Amino acid sequence: MSDRRDFKGYFGAEPEPCWPDDAQLAVSFVVNVEEGAELSIGDGDARNESVYEIREEVTGVPDLCMETHFAYGTRRGYQRIADAFDVHGVRATFSTCGRVAERSPWLMRDIVARGHEVSCHGWLWQRHANMTRDEEAAVIERTHAAIAAAGSVAPVGWHTRSSASVNTRDLLIERGDFLYDSDVYDDDIPRMQGGHVILPYAFDTNDMRFSPGGGFVQARDFSDYVIGAFERLYREGASAARMLSVGLHLRLIGRPGRIKALEDVLAYISLRPGVWVAPRREIAARWAQVHGGGA
Repeated sequence: MSDRRDFKGYFGAEPEPCWPDDAQLAVSFVVNVEEGAELSIGDGDARNESVYEIREEVTGVPDLCMETHFAYGTRRGYQRIADAFDVHGVRATFSTCGRVAERSPWLMRDIVARGHEVSCHGWLWQRHANMTRDEEAAVIERTHAAIAAAGSVAPVGWHTRSSASVNTRDLLIERGDFLYDSDVYDDDIPRMQGGHVILPYAFDTNDMRFSPGGGFVQARDFSDYVIGAFERLYREGASAARMLSVGLHLRLIGRPGRIKALEDVLAYISLRPGVWVAPRREIAARWAQVHGGGA
């Protein structure tokens, strides 16, 4: 059998630290902006989204409960998250669905004005695994165009909700305007595919675990876990390249009982020397500069 999967990775040949100013760890905060792109019969979609603060799907009619849970993210959660970043001078990546950018251009403008990156997260908050090549190409084009128009900055990054398709990365590379994608979960080190950068993402250091059954309940559950991951990668980063991804969502970490978790993580990291906190576009650009010949 021809094995399309790489189980070895960098084993036995890990790349040396390469971050700016001799930093021993790169940290990427990714804020997923999905509010308004969730599936909603009220918005003309075929069904309602069932994954939010509770697990329940209303069928056949608009789900006003679900819609208002998502709207909390833009109405209230975003401001708390943006303020926390401002306090610590952190610039993050806001991974944004195209329909959000189209519906809330004010949000894109504010994100860009604060110095953050806006990247692509699909047109809707949906998987791409079952899309045809042509369907997916159209979705990528529509998403890229909407975000570029709303924020006045062309996006260079992509991340699919859950599973990408077998065509996603090829389509991104063929376009030539994407520097990186984040559709892997298999490492703590970036890699190259030709001139295209692949930046790993993570579901464990992620506020999605505040969702029902995810394991996080109190704010300290998140901050303790993320700080533990930070400490381990920080130590390993003294001798080999390491990157920490922290995943956030406006409607999750932005809740009043949870925002302290992000504030505590930011405060903790700010006290450590040798840490480079940067948007993913800058991390990808640095990796391409140093490792552009391929991994």
